Amino acid sequence: MKQETFEIEAEYEGERLDKYLSVIFEQSKTSSNAPSRSFFQKLIRDGHVKVNDSIAKANYRLRMDDLVCVEIPDAVETPILPEDIPLDILYEDDDLLVVNKPKGMVVHPSAGHYSGTLVNAIMFHCKDSLSGINGEIRPGIVHRIDMDTTGSLIVCKNDESHIKIAEQIKEHSVNRRYRGIVYGVVKDDEGTINAPIGRHPTNRKKMAINEKNGKPAITHYKVLERFSNYTYMEFKLETGRTHQIRVHMASIGHPLLGDTVYSSGKSPFKTQGQTLHAMTIGFIHPHTNEYMEISAPLPEYFLKILKSLH
Repeated sequence: MKQETFEIEAEYEGERLDKYLSVIFEQSKTSSNAPSRSFFQKLIRDGHVKVNDSIAKANYRLRMDDLVCVEIPDAVETPILPEDIPLDILYEDDDLLVVNKPKGMVVHPSAGHYSGTLVNAIMFHCKDSLSGINGEIRPGIVHRIDMDTTGSLIVCKNDESHIKIAEQIKEHSVNRRYRGIVYGVVKDDEGTINAPIGRHPTNRKKMAINEKNGKPAITHYKVLERFSNYTYMEFKLETGRTHQIRVHMASIGHPLLGDTVYSSGKSPFKTQGQTLHAMTIGFIHPHTNEYMEISAPLPEYFLKILKSLH
C-alpha cells in the first residue's frame, strides 16, 4: 500500500476533498494514469483518507495548511488475454498491420475495459509478433483513436517498426485524414484551426482549448458537402491531441454529429457517439522506406446518414 501526504495551499482552500484528490493526482508526475474522482470517493468511504489525522468525508471543504494523508491500495494485476475477435485488416506484412477499427471498440485495456479491446484481438491474431515498447497493456499500439471513432489504425509487430512509426508521428509527418459530419452549415470551404488543447479545468474526462497549459494543436478542414442543418467534412491532422477534431470543431460552433461530450445537440439519427471516421493514413514503411497510404471505407451507419441527408 502506498501512502502520500499533501499540505493544502491557499489556491485549494474551500475545495471538496474528493475533487482536490482527483486534481492533485492528475497533476502529479508520479501518476501518469490518474484515478477518477469516484475512485477517491470510494477510498474516502473505506477510511483510506485522513485530514489532520482524522477520517474525513468526500464533501469536506479543505482549509489552508490542512494535512491530507492518502493510502492507495496496491493495484491488482489483471491479465490481458488474447481473444478471438474478428478484425477488418486493411493491410498486413511482417512489420505491421493496418486495421479498420469498428465503432464501440476500445483500442487498449483500461479501467472497466479489460476485454473486447483491439489489443485483445490483435494478441490473438498476431500471437507473439507484437512490439513490446508500450508494455503488456498496449502491445503493438503506436497511436490510438477514440472508442466511438472508426477507421484506420497502425499496429506494429516489432520494436524497430514501432520506433520508426512513432518517430513519424512525433514529427507530424504521418498523413491522417478523417471524414466527419458536423452540426450546422460551415461557411468557409476550407480553413485551419490552430488552438492548444489541454485537460478541461473542471471536468477531467474532457479536453478543452487551453491557452495557458494546452499543447499545440492544428486541424485543417475542408467542406465536402453542405446540407440544410449539417456539413460533411474532411479533416487533416497536423498534430494528434486527444479529442482534437471534436474539441476544435466544437470551439467554432460546429461540433460533430452525435458527440455527447462536446455537443448539447440531439442527433435525429441512430448514432453511437460522434460521427467521425479515420479514413486515410499515410506513412513511410519502416522496412522498405517507401511511402504508403491506406484507406478504410466509410462505415455503413455513416453512409446511411449521408444518404438520408440528400
